[in-house]
Amino acid sequence: MDSPEKTERKHPYGSLDTEVQFVPGVGPGRARQLARIGIETLRDLLYYLPRRYLDRSLIVPINSLDLSNREVTVVGKVAAFKTIGGGAHRQRLEVRIVDDTGSLRAVWFRGLNYWRGAFQVGQAVAFSGKAKLHRDYLQMAHPAVDFLDEDEDLGLRAKTGTIISLYPSTDVLARVGLDSLGFRRVIAAGVKLSKGMVPEILPPNLRTKHKLLIRERALHQVHFPKKMPEKDAALKRLKYEELFAIQITLALRQIRRKHRQKGIQFPHPGALTRNALKQFPFEMTQGQLSVLTDVRQDMESEHPMNRLLQGDVGAGKTAVAMTALTMAVEGGYQGAFMAPTEVLAEQHYRTLKPFFEKLGICTLLLIGGLPAGKRREKLTAINNGEAQIVIGTHALIQEGVDFHKLGLVIIDEQHRFGVAQRLELRRKGKTPDVLVLTATPIPRSLALTLYGDLDVSLLKERPGHRQPIVTRLYSGRKRDEFFSKLREELLKGRQGFVVYPLVEKSEKLDLQAAVDAYEELKSGIMKDFRLELLHGRLPTEEKERVMTAFARGDVDLLISTTVIEVGIDVPNATVMAVMGAQRFGLSQLHQLRGRVGRGQHRGVCVLVVDPPVTKEAKARLSVLEQTEDGFIIAEEDLRIRGGGEFFGTRQHGAPDFKIADPIDDRELLEVARKDAFDLVSKDPDLRQFEPLRLHFEKAYGPRMELMDVG
Repeated sequence: MDSPEKTERKHPYGSLDTEVQFVPGVGPGRARQLARIGIETLRDLLYYLPRRYLDRSLIVPINSLDLSNREVTVVGKVAAFKTIGGGAHRQRLEVRIVDDTGSLRAVWFRGLNYWRGAFQVGQAVAFSGKAKLHRDYLQMAHPAVDFLDEDEDLGLRAKTGTIISLYPSTDVLARVGLDSLGFRRVIAAGVKLSKGMVPEILPPNLRTKHKLLIRERALHQVHFPKKMPEKDAALKRLKYEELFAIQITLALRQIRRKHRQKGIQFPHPGALTRNALKQFPFEMTQGQLSVLTDVRQDMESEHPMNRLLQGDVGAGKTAVAMTALTMAVEGGYQGAFMAPTEVLAEQHYRTLKPFFEKLGICTLLLIGGLPAGKRREKLTAINNGEAQIVIGTHALIQEGVDFHKLGLVIIDEQHRFGVAQRLELRRKGKTPDVLVLTATPIPRSLALTLYGDLDVSLLKERPGHRQPIVTRLYSGRKRDEFFSKLREELLKGRQGFVVYPLVEKSEKLDLQAAVDAYEELKSGIMKDFRLELLHGRLPTEEKERVMTAFARGDVDLLISTTVIEVGIDVPNATVMAVMGAQRFGLSQLHQLRGRVGRGQHRGVCVLVVDPPVTKEAKARLSVLEQTEDGFIIAEEDLRIRGGGEFFGTRQHGAPDFKIADPIDDRELLEVARKDAFDLVSKDPDLRQFEPLRLHFEKAYGPRMELMDVG
């Protein structure tokens, strides 16, 4: 028997790096289409896993279908199909299939152009969906369809257990013969080709400890299991492998930073930092003081700080950042504060500039789109050290920005920046300390993958002067009622926001909705008040003018898109209406409502939901009525929407999970993390198990430098 501990060896057909076009049944034409979905080698093909499996034991004969609203699968042959009805929008396609016990009709109202050409009489198919009785006829509307070959059809009808893997595909792939059935055929060829050439990358002790299959067997069995437990065992192995590899990268990053990199050793803070602390118009909470102790100890150590400060909305992260920047300046270095948007960078600048001016510290704002002369002037001030604290956006990492002596980098809202961008900012100094701020509470399972190599500080306690925010759900039909409440608050001399959703797919329509609402309110129910409009597409000068006017109290009501989601700090703003609230994630709504009630008056947030509102949407949004704890909200948001959708958009720089899910597989994640960190602590160069080191160098070689960045 072959030892699984082989390294990748020469093979008659090459190796796992064999170009996919050389897999029998693929060829250059199909290879071009496969490349579009990231399949370029035999390895990529083997790791293209089924989306689900058809199990013969779960297939229901047509005459045994119940109408219980559960999803079932039926297998039969196409007896007939036809298009019915006139007019492009009133047509439907009906397909009748039969098995040995009866017949079932499937109907499509959408995608007719594709489905009309998809069926042939006599073709074996599996339909999955909910069966209904329609005019005394069993029917499924828009079922999931899988086309079967003769062997699979016979297998599914046979008495012996048969499992069929179903693969994700697209119209374009289907047109070149790579529907689910086509994928099964080329993957079968790939499995045959790869026999004896899949190197094992997990150390034997870990495979034994967790009863994991060897890699080659798992990759073959995940595609063609004979029984469901075989599929489960293969998936467990492949999920563990993926999680383990990600955690190894995090462990290597951490060990390189903590034991191999020399950083700046700042002196103990003195009079300047003490004066800064006296300037705050409030007493620091115990939580803030505790985090400042962590930061001070990191800055005084000889290794670079790489700390994540996770603070709930309104917990006082900015005050911690301002104190850390003062420590850096007092130690003779410059500080950089990087924000994800111009609006947020400008907001921070307005807050920080007067604070630091009183301490005699020079602050500068650097954003994109500056006139050439003004930009040159600012770059000179950064380069000669005159600018001690520089606040900006990604403009800080552009070419030509050279710091005199950068010692501390603060990155606000970490998840909006890619790892490579953070590396660029670090390169502006000689291993400066890095403090990352995020107001999005991250459940532990995600934190272990997003920030697993950073030291983490939590800030949960709200400053004593802030009252709880009252949150209420309103139907869009009661528009006049909630605008009356808005008027009541504004008549007391307070300020408020009306926020409209802005989603990438419908950005133009959403933007227009905000503009139309602004015009309507300005001439209608809110005409007695001073209104302004703010959105991301406004010119920089206009955004700056609007935000300055709002902060100064010259604007009563700001009609805005989600550009105000983080960082806007106007203590007199006490009321917010979020329109179309059902289109937002819970964590994003929690961020938005954190913009009100930041002063001495209580904040009110009205979540306006467009009818018709589902029970699920009501239940989801009611979580915000019940709690202000961002960590509870984040867990609920994650449970509902899953990891990939948690932040509203895909994470830049986050691990790319193809097999495992950090939420559903959190127990396996914890196990893989412990194993990875234990291994790296004993063997930081991965020398004890050569196949793992070779795999790692091959897979992550070009990206190794990124491991030094949080």
